[in-house]
Parts: sequence; C-alpha cells; structure tokens
Amino acid sequence: MKTTLISIIAAGALTAHAFAETLSIKGSNTFGEELGPRLISAFTRTRPDWRIDLEARHSGFGILALLDGECDIAASSRPINEDEARLARSRGIKLRTHTIGYYGIAVIVHPDNPVKNLADHQVRDIFTGAIDNWQAIGGRSSPIAVHIIGESAGTHFGFQELALERRPYSETAIRHGTYSDIGKAVATDPRAIGFIALPFAAGLPVRAVSINGIAPTPFAVSDNLYPFARMLRFYTNAKTESKAASEFIRFVRSTAGQNVIEEAGFVRRFQRRFSLGMETL
Repeated sequence: MKTTLISIIAAGALTAHAFAETLSIKGSNTFGEELGPRLISAFTRTRPDWRIDLEARHSGFGILALLDGECDIAASSRPINEDEARLARSRGIKLRTHTIGYYGIAVIVHPDNPVKNLADHQVRDIFTGAIDNWQAIGGRSSPIAVHIIGESAGTHFGFQELALERRPYSETAIRHGTYSDIGKAVATDPRAIGFIALPFAAGLPVRAVSINGIAPTPFAVSDNLYPFARMLRFYTNAKTESKAASEFIRFVRSTAGQNVIEEAGFVRRFQRRFSLGMETL
C-alpha cells in the first residue's frame, strides 16, 4: 500500500492556547485518507473548542507512536503483530482495543455476466492483468474491462493490499473518480468488472459476485468471513487514556459517528459484545 502523510487540524476559530482539549491521532491510511477527516469534522462541529491532529501513514506508524507516547489514539486497519505486542509488554503498556467499524470492498460485474463467484486468486489475476478474458474463468469469450477507483481514494490502495497482494494494477485498468462512475461503467458494459466500497453496491444497477463462495454482506464482513475486508480499530494506552480520547471514541462508536462511517463507504460496527482475544466489540 502506498504510504502517504496527512496532517489535519480540525477546530474552531480559537487561538492555539485557547483550546479546551487537544487530541493526537496517528496511524492507518485506510482510516486517515477520508474517514478520519469526516469523523473529526462531524465531532468538532459540536466541540469547536477542540483541536484534533491527524497524521496518517500506516497502522504500524500509529501503534509505534502510541507505544512511544507520541499520540493519544493509534488508528489501525489490522491487529497488532507479535513484535508490537512484545514491545508493549517490555514497556509495561496494556493496549486497549476499540472496534469502530469494518472496511469491505465488493467486486461488481454487469447483471448479465454469468460469472457469479470468483476465487480470491482469480480476482488478483484479473485486476493485475494476468487474466484478461472472461472465458478463462467460466464466462463468455470476451476481453475483460477492468475499472478501478483513482489513487485519491483510500480503497485504491486498500484493495491493492487486500486482493492483489500489493501487486500493481493492470496497465489497461480504467480509473474513475467516484464509485458511482465505476457503477455506471460496469452497468453499461457486459465485459466490465470493478470494485466499490461495500455499502454502495446495493444502490447501483450491478451485481456483486461472491468471493470464495462468500457473498459480500455486512454480516460476512463483520464476522470475518468475507476476504476483502478488515476490522478498523483504535488502540489506546489503558493506563494513560485521556478524557479527550475517551470522548472522541464514544462519539465514533455512537449512532452519529457510525452514520459518518457508513456514509464514508465503511461498514458500521454492530451492537454486539463478545471477546475475540484482545478485541472488544
């Protein structure tokens, strides 16, 4: 996944020394490209005296910054790895996990396309250009027209990591600026295939294919069954979690925050509670 650096400050029209609360969030591009700024904007509309800094590079960057005491919240699109867990233990830090939502991507085709299911390796080969005819995967004999979202969208790199094993997209892939544009292109071309954020699939005249026999539904995403999906998490230091961090996390997990998550093309956190190792839903 491409590494990017974003610095965002969201706050009201106050001088730097007048903020009632300050909060630093570092970590995942999946969170930081689009979702983070939207959540910060929604939150600070009701908290104009807050300053929230967001720096997005990758999940590991945020986790290490949290362990170094350089941020209040680490935003991550993956669980902590063993090296990070070992480092936390060595420093006597207990990480608290806060699930905020899910990241799922649907693969879509024309409604008349006879292909209803693809293996994950077939998706990889289609979008990298290794497979370029539908007949190779049980369809009609015709070239495959690949449609993808442009690099300004976080899902461009997210899908590349989830489905393509970080390999480059096909050189002939057609880039679009919005999911709607991808949907329109796929809906009008029986040869076409594309991907879009999961919540947008239902509103478009296209058909989402199953992957490895699993349909791309919110429940399949949240239950970790659908392969092109991830859980989005916030990590905090349990001993030093600030009131500001707690309040922002409560907002993100509230109905208002979850509405923002869904509007940004992610899958909302379901109101269930059970333990998955360190995870608290």
